[in-house]
Amino acid sequence: MKDGFIKVAAGTPNIRVADCGYNAQQIIGLMRQAAQQGVKVLALPELCLTGYTCGDLFLQDTLLDGAQTALKEILDETQALDLLTALGLPVRCPWDNKLYNCAAVIQKGDILALVPKTNIPNYGEFYEQRWFASGKDLDTTARLCGRQVSMSPDFTFQCEDMPDLVIGVELCEDLWAPEPPSAALAGAGATLILNLSASDEVAGKAEYRRSLVTGQSGRLVCGYVYADAGEGESSTDLVFAGHNMIAENGALLAERRFGTGLTVSEIDVGRLSYERRRMNTFAAPEGQKLRLSRMGFSLEMTETALTRKISPTPFVPRGEADRAERCDEILRIAALGLKKRLEHTRASCAVVGLSGGLDSTLAILITSMAFDLLGRDRKEILAVTMPCFGTTVRTRSNAEILAEQLGTGFAEVNIADAVRQHFADIGQSMEDHSVTFENAQARERTQVLMDLANQRGGLVIGTGDLSELALGWATYNGDHMSMYGVNGSIPKTLVRHLVAYVADKRGGELAKVLRDILDTPVSPELLPPKDGQIAQRTEDLVGPYELHDFFLYYAVRWGFTPRKVFRLARYALGDRYDEAALLKWLENFYRRFFAQQFKRSCLPDGPKVGTLTLSPRGDWRMPSDAVSSLWLAELETLKKEVEYE
Repeated sequence: MKDGFIKVAAGTPNIRVADCGYNAQQIIGLMRQAAQQGVKVLALPELCLTGYTCGDLFLQDTLLDGAQTALKEILDETQALDLLTALGLPVRCPWDNKLYNCAAVIQKGDILALVPKTNIPNYGEFYEQRWFASGKDLDTTARLCGRQVSMSPDFTFQCEDMPDLVIGVELCEDLWAPEPPSAALAGAGATLILNLSASDEVAGKAEYRRSLVTGQSGRLVCGYVYADAGEGESSTDLVFAGHNMIAENGALLAERRFGTGLTVSEIDVGRLSYERRRMNTFAAPEGQKLRLSRMGFSLEMTETALTRKISPTPFVPRGEADRAERCDEILRIAALGLKKRLEHTRASCAVVGLSGGLDSTLAILITSMAFDLLGRDRKEILAVTMPCFGTTVRTRSNAEILAEQLGTGFAEVNIADAVRQHFADIGQSMEDHSVTFENAQARERTQVLMDLANQRGGLVIGTGDLSELALGWATYNGDHMSMYGVNGSIPKTLVRHLVAYVADKRGGELAKVLRDILDTPVSPELLPPKDGQIAQRTEDLVGPYELHDFFLYYAVRWGFTPRKVFRLARYALGDRYDEAALLKWLENFYRRFFAQQFKRSCLPDGPKVGTLTLSPRGDWRMPSDAVSSLWLAELETLKKEVEYE
């Protein structure tokens, strides 16, 4: 439960129709298994205590009394478990002499409340209206297991020890309805929805059911646990496959079909709460605010063992097929942004500083796509290489070959003499390889590009990427500046995949030069080479980009604390980096991120292509003089804890 994670499960017991005592034992077994695995919230299927397919037996007191007896047995046998469970059973209400299809929310031997099904189907193979009444607008009590229990569809359940964990419950058809109860429950603060279901299986239905569950979790920015009936239900006319799912904010975390037992994963309610605060669009529908009631419950605060997939490269799409489709989409979005800017400004050309490195390679690939979309000759793109003190033969050659393969214009402007003259003017020694030595070259290159663009009535296309912006790894008013920055929302790890995608797609000599660029160490090439090889490797200085992109995603996109970012990094990247390295570069990330905001406050325009940008006009509004002490203090505490361990 620490760091906002809660382990949840959807369970499908192997039942016998109308054998409540047997079903109770199966449920008790699943609850114990769940508790042993660290599960804190468990959803079981609709009417699982009796079986969903009891038919007219639902109307008989013998079955209803048997369900109560079985529930009492479950309460007695599981009262020591630190587990909240929602299970299905029929409940009669003496006040209106009706029968309701209910979820009993139980914990530690107590029934917290009963949640009745709101939308009762009466079509096809489902004739629930023959037995059950709708619980819509119901606010009453029922006598169950020797106690009066509140019954309403409007309950939410808040964990006193983890306030962001607020649970809402709906039953099967409720999700299929035009206005699912979960919408109002989420509007009232529910971050986790449990669905107790008995959905029969026919060909093609699983895909639709999956889209409903994942879509609802995305629309409501919530966790969604769907527990489905399975083996043991009557097969007179139907088959139930136990299609259990756990989803979070549109993503399917775990799934199981054609089986019984537990489907387990972890919901990050801290992440969900942050996203809702960021979106600021969650409120109960009109008329619901006064009716919705919240009940409290308590769970022991423990550290949730993670089993869910945490990608070490969160900006990179998973799966080869998805990655190719996403790469094509990203390139097209960026190219469309540049196309619009070129059209609006009536620029006669585009000027790109081509270094032979990854970022400038991606920039000229995007620029080429924009010119293709405009139907313009790529010769109107001017690729400019500007060798100086750190340029190697490899990068200079690759820049020229790349321009040739793309069919763009090409020019070389050696800036060494201009920089030497500038050093003489300001009294900078050529032997002093300080930041002035480096930045003077970057600013001279930017001046050359701007002036060439002025000569031709064109635009300078920026090459800096999102990772460099986060770290401030750019020379202010040097490579930091352009007339349109096409890479500004693309992190370094994704830059690599985009270039590789173009290489795989295009093949030939273009692919050959792109792959050599991919194999070239990332470097600004501002210090003299050693034996003809690149002497300055960026990742040796600021840290590995795969780490910084990971930190950026979770610290900025999701607002996680340093402790939580470190925990996830250890989980996803711990096989490649030890704890000391993770903490070292995480601290470096926070220091640089705060200190370099002034560079992000005056960024040139550029297209947003993913879920995160650092544009001061869009996703990120941060004062340039914000202080990092709170974040760094938490890291210092973490260091001491790691040393103590």
